[in-house]
Amino acid sequence: MADYPWSPGAATGMGSLPGTDIAEALRIVLGELPELPHQPELPARGPGAGMIGRSAALLVDLPVDLQPSGWRLVDRPGVDLRRSRDVIERDLDALEQAHQYHGPFKIQICGPWTLAGAVELRRGEKALADPGATRDLAQSLAEGALAYAGRVRARMPGIRLVVQWDEPMLPAVLAGQVPTASGFGSLPVPEEQVVLEVLQSVLAAVPDVVPDAFPAVHCCAAGSPVGLLCRAGARAVALDGTLLPDEDTLAEAVQDGVALWLGLVPATDRGIRLEPKRFADQARALWRRLGFPDEQLHRQVVVTPACGLAGASPDYARAALRAARDTARELLE
Repeated sequence: MADYPWSPGAATGMGSLPGTDIAEALRIVLGELPELPHQPELPARGPGAGMIGRSAALLVDLPVDLQPSGWRLVDRPGVDLRRSRDVIERDLDALEQAHQYHGPFKIQICGPWTLAGAVELRRGEKALADPGATRDLAQSLAEGALAYAGRVRARMPGIRLVVQWDEPMLPAVLAGQVPTASGFGSLPVPEEQVVLEVLQSVLAAVPDVVPDAFPAVHCCAAGSPVGLLCRAGARAVALDGTLLPDEDTLAEAVQDGVALWLGLVPATDRGIRLEPKRFADQARALWRRLGFPDEQLHRQVVVTPACGLAGASPDYARAALRAARDTARELLE
């Protein structure tokens, strides 16, 4: 059995939550997800608090600024970058209240291909349009992620770090569906080997220096390239339970010891009752179709919401985290 940082019957969140109070959000996460809590992200605090803004603020020697069209690489740091970095500082300060926590703790960072498909070059086109710029962005991101991981560990010295790389745009990158700046065309598809090498370099950055760090990739879009992610070094893949790839691909990943983070709980209130037993039955049915014994399920599967919860109401977000936790505990029975 592979070495997973979490205990059997674990659940976690994907990162984002509603609201603007980071201390309260952290208390909720630590309370509802004790087996695998995560750093809450609160996009309602402004553009610099969202997935792209937060991760762009980690870049080393590649300053960004917020333009009407989105985040753009610029020559010198400005007020928007300072605001994004202030958000990260406040989040790190909030971790002081959890400095006595011991166990796995997850942070989230935007993956290199999604970041390259979102951040603009100085001339206005996406970084994805320029292979050299994409590699530079990935290298800078890896350096920034390593520094950020070190700062989290300094605030919470008793944790085993889990690093979740968010790649929701990766299927679109591979399918040539990322639009150009004009919107009248699509950016070229990078070679799969290049995609693999860039992912490998970024996923390995933190474990190379923090040997017990555990790399995971979250891709909640349809067509998640699970095989590619596993070859790149992902030791867990986080997927929307309603948008799973073909089961042969999933079975190969599980056979290789890759953990499956199943997004079984809806990320927004769609009028569906949150029934942990039903969600657990769905996980068991999938696991049996994949051909693996039940006793392996509660160790290798982590239950999650289908995606981030920033678009949910505070009450629903908390209920969704609780439902994920209770579903995971159902899997122990």
